[in-house]
Amino acid sequence: MTTDSPTPDTGAELLPIATPARTRAALRTLIRPDRGLALTGLGILVGATVVGLLVQPLLGRIVDIVADGRPAGDLTLPVVLLVAVAVVQGLTTMLGLTRIARLGETVLARLRERFVERALNLPADRLERAGAGDLTARVTGDVARVAEAVRSALPEMARSVLAILLTLGALALLDVRFLLAALLAVPVQLLTARWYVRRALTLYADQRVANGAQQQQLLETIGGAVTVRGHRLEEQHTERSAGRSRKAVDFTMRSVNLVLGFYGRLHIAEYIGLAAVLIAGFWLVRDGAVSIGTATAAALYFHSLFGPVNAALVLLDDAQSAAAGLARLVGVTDLAEQPEPEAGKPEAGKPTAGKPEVGKAEAGKAEAGKAAPASVPRQRIASSEAAVTVHAVSHAYGPGRPVLHEVSLTLEPGEHVALVGTSGAGKSTLARIVAGVQQPTSGTVTSPGGGGSAPAGAGEHPVVLVTQEVHVFTGTLAEDLRLARPDATDADLRAALATVHALDWAEALPDGLGTVVGEGGHRIDPARAQQLALARLVLADPALAVLDEATAEAGSAGARVLERSAEAALDGRTALVVAHRLTQAVAADRVVVLEAGRVVESGPHDELRDADGPYAALWRAWSGSRTAAPHP
Repeated sequence: MTTDSPTPDTGAELLPIATPARTRAALRTLIRPDRGLALTGLGILVGATVVGLLVQPLLGRIVDIVADGRPAGDLTLPVVLLVAVAVVQGLTTMLGLTRIARLGETVLARLRERFVERALNLPADRLERAGAGDLTARVTGDVARVAEAVRSALPEMARSVLAILLTLGALALLDVRFLLAALLAVPVQLLTARWYVRRALTLYADQRVANGAQQQQLLETIGGAVTVRGHRLEEQHTERSAGRSRKAVDFTMRSVNLVLGFYGRLHIAEYIGLAAVLIAGFWLVRDGAVSIGTATAAALYFHSLFGPVNAALVLLDDAQSAAAGLARLVGVTDLAEQPEPEAGKPEAGKPTAGKPEVGKAEAGKAEAGKAAPASVPRQRIASSEAAVTVHAVSHAYGPGRPVLHEVSLTLEPGEHVALVGTSGAGKSTLARIVAGVQQPTSGTVTSPGGGGSAPAGAGEHPVVLVTQEVHVFTGTLAEDLRLARPDATDADLRAALATVHALDWAEALPDGLGTVVGEGGHRIDPARAQQLALARLVLADPALAVLDEATAEAGSAGARVLERSAEAALDGRTALVVAHRLTQAVAADRVVVLEAGRVVESGPHDELRDADGPYAALWRAWSGSRTAAPHP
């Protein structure tokens, strides 16, 4: 279960935050596979703590030997035992903490993997409503908080709790009255912890939200710097960024004041407890109930509690901050989590596992080896069954923001359909829905298979989406291409590059397919990056390909080259192409015109051009601009 997170003054609908109960349940699920490691580490730490508790009685024994005026030789055994205790405790503590740390790192890695997996599957419209800053803050700041807690707080908390419980037991063994005296500090400590926890959880959650809003503002300002300068909005954006930074700083200072008050109350508890133990020791020694050495051991036991008690309570600070971060991470995983489909029935409207999106979110693995080699052009598929059927699909990005209205569309096997329309007509939304990366508000997208209808992308081959926002991953060019088909040979890679007319420039790179590209590597311009995306499409070898303005980044000079690359990559496949240029519509088998989220025309280019309808108007406007500014 999740709750909506507070919405800052950005107007964004932030991603949800999991409830405390759901967060605890998710944590148990993460730890469950490593229960054996957890129990082993805990057992070793218990042994190390028990051994360490022998220090105080041995020191008390030394005090009694000195107080009784015994020979110096009597000190040999206690001193040797102290050395042995130190060595054994050190080794066992190291071993136990190592196992607990390994547990923490394993759980953290599992959490990161699950978060990334679920975040990549979030509906695009949901991410757009939340804004990039909220997700960025969670994947950076919140993950860092949880990681810090796992690496430092978890081992220290385990050791501290064990030390507290076993030390209190040792005090009771010396004399139960020492335990009662020590427990006088507990009410103050419990009240301090309660006072802190009630304030910390909300404060840290609000602090994370404020940091997310701050990052969102910085991303918007920096990303739109050209527009900001062009409209002379520098002062407004600077003030807006400063305002959100001030809010983040204000939350930080409130958390500092909270921690200072927390420490102050803990010191009062320490003074009360130590004074009570010393007074109890004085009376018990005076009455002859215990020896000076025993009273010394009791005082040392209580003094040794300062570290673990303070550490455990202070770690509440890290625990609360980490809990707030974990709740935000679990909120994302729960939001993306979908019910498991029945056996043999893929989830409606979504690609099955292993079907990649090549373009804006290209990471993933494609099915391989099920079709003809990439270098061999396919013949157009002939079938009486529809490849894809879009039935009464509607979509809205929130209440009162409809984008598509009852759209129905059929793509025959091997057919190339161009989707055209003015900006905001809903073309990209429909393309993402057909590709299965976004769910419609209502309606279905199906393809034939298994005696009935199955979701698009659930057939033998994957559905691949290529958008104009292409990412070149850091690594060699070959590794970047193999994201689509990990088992592809170098010959397969060259064949795919040759298909999209990119082999010449790829082999001309300093190290050919071994050239490092991406961040910090050889720079690939937008047109060539788009050719890499199309080459990945060829390697993935889908039956259905969706191109969303995939040639838009080329500019006028490279437009025809990219269009030729796209035509070659789509040869023999069913394709839905959001046309950036109407030359793509001319080459398509059929043109579908969208206006205000509705299909208003559908047919071949020549027929629509001569019909004097919306497409004809678009064609006249576009061809007129070509005449005014001829293609270079």
